[in-house]
Amino acid sequence: MIDGIWWIVILVAVVAALWLLAHSRGTKDGNTDKTKTPLRANSSRAKLSSNDALQKTAALLKKSFPDYRVTRKNNHLLISKKGKKIAMITIDKKIAIGQRRLGEVPVINYHRAPSRAQLSANLQNAE
Repeated sequence: MIDGIWWIVILVAVVAALWLLAHSRGTKDGNTDKTKTPLRANSSRAKLSSNDALQKTAALLKKSFPDYRVTRKNNHLLISKKGKKIAMITIDKKIAIGQRRLGEVPVINYHRAPSRAQLSANLQNAE
C-alpha cells in the first residue's frame, strides 16, 4: 500500500499539472489580461463613435424639428409626432443607406450623422 506522504506528493503533482494545463489554455491566443484591456477600450470607442453620430442626429432633430419627439434607444432613434410613430433612424455602415419598412414604420439608415436637408426630406417621405 502507498504511505500517506506519497498520497500528498501525488495530489500536489496532479494539482500542478491541472494548473499548468489551465494556464496554457488561458493564454493560447497570446493575449493576457493586461493586453486584453486596450482591445476592450478600442471596441468601446467604435461603439461610442456610432452612438456619437446618433447623439448628434438626436440633437439636430430636437433643434430643427421641435414638433417631432425623439426617443433614444440603444442602436436607433424613434421619431414620433402626436403619439404616432413616424420613423426609426439607424446609423450602421454595414447596411446600405436608404429606407426599408418595419411593419408600418419606415427605417431610415445612414452611414454618418445626416444633414438637416437629408432629415427634412426623409421625414417628409416618412409621413
